[in-house]
Amino acid sequence: MDAPTRPPTGLVLTGGGARAAYQVGVLEAIAELRRIHAPQDSPAGSPFDIITGTSAGAINAAALACGADDFDTTVRRLAETWRNFHAEQVYRVDSLAMLNSAARWRLLLGMGQLLARLLRIKPRSLLDNTPLAELLQRTVPLERLPALLRSGHLQALAVTASSYSSGEHVCFFDSAVTTQTWVRTQRLSEHGRIGHAHLLASSAIPFIFPAVALGIRGRTEYFGDGSMRQSTPLAPAIHLGAQRILAIGAGRMNEPHDEAQLPPNTLTGHPSAAQIAGHVMSSIFLDSLGVDVERLRRVNHTLSLIPPQARAASGLRPIELLLISPSQRIDAIAARHVDALPGPVQRLFVGLQPNSLTQLKAAAFASYLLFETSFTEELIALGRADTLAKRGEVCAFFGWPQEEVPSGTDSRLSMRTASSTPS
Repeated sequence: MDAPTRPPTGLVLTGGGARAAYQVGVLEAIAELRRIHAPQDSPAGSPFDIITGTSAGAINAAALACGADDFDTTVRRLAETWRNFHAEQVYRVDSLAMLNSAARWRLLLGMGQLLARLLRIKPRSLLDNTPLAELLQRTVPLERLPALLRSGHLQALAVTASSYSSGEHVCFFDSAVTTQTWVRTQRLSEHGRIGHAHLLASSAIPFIFPAVALGIRGRTEYFGDGSMRQSTPLAPAIHLGAQRILAIGAGRMNEPHDEAQLPPNTLTGHPSAAQIAGHVMSSIFLDSLGVDVERLRRVNHTLSLIPPQARAASGLRPIELLLISPSQRIDAIAARHVDALPGPVQRLFVGLQPNSLTQLKAAAFASYLLFETSFTEELIALGRADTLAKRGEVCAFFGWPQEEVPSGTDSRLSMRTASSTPS
């Protein structure tokens, strides 16, 4: 394999449960644009050297990494999985499983911790994600990863998880280039082989799915969703050597502030439990990338004020960033498909009535569990359309011959900028 001449390129995939279907549409469009615009002698392998992911994004990241020698085929298979998704492939939805889960939690909440201890009832989660573990075994061949790293098809794969045991946010990575780890305030890294347990841990939505035991620093700790306490989602790719990064978000980066533009599910009365849960989920999954991008832009502006010679002496290096995020509100899309949720899930979590205002208000929460074809297909189509609308910027990012970026492009959805090394 010829040594790449391009700067190390990173891919950052954020979390969001079923919302991660949007990422697949973006990747489909990138594969299509490469076939059209890239030189004919371009390698078939992945255009990304460093792939990092969190939560459901970690699963997509691992699937891409395991097919880094054939990007088009890997994206096609990933899209096929997401287009044919059903909730029972992720969590048990049979009535008995839901009844047991609901009964245990209602007993805990209604009779108190004392009775729960007396009865030794210790539910670990609301849902059983055993089907997801089985799906990962079939569709994410992690046994291929070491050979792909050795051959140079991939430089690094990283997935993140949050330790319930220590309270720290951990980036687990496997790299062919460096084994140097990093430690920052309440976040650190761990080098080693990535297994399916890491993917289950990274995607273990709090309360919804059970924590996962992982070995770290010579002991066992229990981990949950990597989106929790993830303050700097771009940092792992930078630590691992990326000089340019494509980040795919799962929520709009700029929501309307004008009252006339407020979405139809804006709260006008006391929030329901489902709406509060949706707000909490959005805080966990969607806020950190936008904050990190804003921080990146501020740092870049500061760096632009430093004379080039002084900046060179400082050790700071430029990072090019292309950000793609949904042009529509995903919770509004979810509201159109929420009836596709299995009946027991609707009754247990959302309590929805068809075509009701409650349905709109609870849609944000429902969107994280909507692993159903009608919803995932619409998100894939949106991701593809958003990316093709930015054809010029995508081609410029990858260095593919292309026309000028059309005027009027919405700069809020993609930025090319520079940053320092991660703090």
